[in-house]
Amino acid sequence: MAGARTDGRVARGDATRRLVLGRTMAIASVEGLEGLSIGRVAGDLGLSKSGVFALFGSKEELQLSTIRAARAVFVQHVALPAQEVPAGVGRVWRLCRAYLDYSRGRVFPGGCFFSAVSAEFGGRESRVREAIAAARTEWLGYIRTVLTEAGDAGELREGTDLDQLVFEVSALVETANTTSVLHGEDGGYDRAAVAVLARLRAVAADPGVLDGV
Repeated sequence: MAGARTDGRVARGDATRRLVLGRTMAIASVEGLEGLSIGRVAGDLGLSKSGVFALFGSKEELQLSTIRAARAVFVQHVALPAQEVPAGVGRVWRLCRAYLDYSRGRVFPGGCFFSAVSAEFGGRESRVREAIAAARTEWLGYIRTVLTEAGDAGELREGTDLDQLVFEVSALVETANTTSVLHGEDGGYDRAAVAVLARLRAVAADPGVLDGV
């Protein structure tokens, strides 16, 4: 019986944690991580402040937990869909398209979560900044990984500068996100898609593999 009661408390605690993080991710994507507080989130969700505090312990830990939760959402919506496509330039394109869909579809109300919080903490030294920087490094590293896989599969022209290509395609998709968030202009997603496809065709050993995508 004691085990059942303990399991029940753990399950309720996990459910409350998911509820809180869903709210904090939404807030942070619009207002930034500094917009978070245990008291505010508790009030928004009709929870006790002491109960939320018991789950996180501090504002910084609430921020860090929010970043970790947002990373998991990003992986689900952006990284994993690319794995449905065989290694090659088609997978690179699928990754870029997944990012554009994630931003356009407002998985987070403020667009890309990490674009929103990166500017906020860019000039600060803190554990929060380190976590944001690590997430961005992981994102760029993943783009490079799928490009490397494309090269290994013989689908990139010899001598392709992967670091330059990572910079260009990430800049294109992230600019589409920024344009949409700042100006409410979704045409940037289509322009980014056209530009990414043109860039990939330029470096593809056989540009025809991207026909019809």
